[in-house]
Amino acid sequence: MAMSELNRRRWRSFRRNGRAFWSLVIFSVLFVVAMLAEVVANDKPVVVSYRGELFFPAYQFYPETAFGGDFGTEAIYRDEAVQCLIVTGGRQECWDEPDSLIAAVKSGSSDVPKDEQGWMIWPPIPFHYKTINNVGTAPSPPDGTHWLGTDDTARDVLARVIYGFRISILFTLIVTVIASTIGIAAGAIQGYFGGRTDLVFQRLLEIWASTPGLYVIIILFAILGRSFWLLVFVTILFGWPALVGVVRAEFLRARNFEYVRAARALGVGDRTIMFRHILPNAMVATLTMLPFVVTGTISGLAALDYLGYGLPASAPSLGELALQAKQNLQAPWLAFTAFFTFAIMLSLLVFIFEGVRDAFDPRKTFK
Repeated sequence: MAMSELNRRRWRSFRRNGRAFWSLVIFSVLFVVAMLAEVVANDKPVVVSYRGELFFPAYQFYPETAFGGDFGTEAIYRDEAVQCLIVTGGRQECWDEPDSLIAAVKSGSSDVPKDEQGWMIWPPIPFHYKTINNVGTAPSPPDGTHWLGTDDTARDVLARVIYGFRISILFTLIVTVIASTIGIAAGAIQGYFGGRTDLVFQRLLEIWASTPGLYVIIILFAILGRSFWLLVFVTILFGWPALVGVVRAEFLRARNFEYVRAARALGVGDRTIMFRHILPNAMVATLTMLPFVVTGTISGLAALDYLGYGLPASAPSLGELALQAKQNLQAPWLAFTAFFTFAIMLSLLVFIFEGVRDAFDPRKTFK
């Protein structure tokens, strides 16, 4: 579908803002990498060829028996015996001398036929966020194996940052979209109709704003347990009033403009006037507040994880990484990683939304 002339002007205005445009490019690359985390950081191969058949362990469960093993549990691909089974086409000798058989196949001195020889393609980071690599002390400093070191349970920090970045962004996108939609709709109704409707809504908002959200989260998690979607629900529950005041003020200001009165006189419906005529003019003020909503959501999730009331303990969490940095002052790489991850992520998002705000500002778009 072709873009309208107005949207093309907005896009050109956004492109002229170099800081916002390149922030969008960098953030998009990071987001794509995070969305493909299973093929970037994983303790399972991305692709396995076994007896001429392709398997995709990064996204699908395969028992050890699928590769000639003895157990019905998931294959441990980091095990040398399992690697030998894949490379040699399921030779049972792998349980005795896996290293020598793998070396023989790679050197071409093995009696394994070519059509039975297998191979594996590993991710660039051969660690999942749950992988515990018990080699040496933990936390361990950055090296050639762990590029950002390991945490206090010997898990790869870079892998946890990639998965934590993804879950933080997805959480923020879901919460921001739903909470902003509810807040904009509520503010539009208050500002457009005014009077008793506005008065009742304002009193309800005052009562709702005085509710201690952290206590509600603690109570709900104690009863229902910690989960991603419960945290999303509670965050939306207490986050939607953030944009109500801005949208309400814009609608109160615009509802008596001449074009709104003319539309009413012509019999245009209230919903059409609100969302087709007034809301586009209120978007500049709304977009001005949106970066604060986004950064506040990310910071709120990190704070809850830091306090132990956020995502489940097994989930990758940037807030939990910050907590580990506080508990392990002898491992400064944890603090540096947490700081730069938050600083880069929040800075890129603020720059992007600043560019979007300017693109929707008619004073700059129509220059």
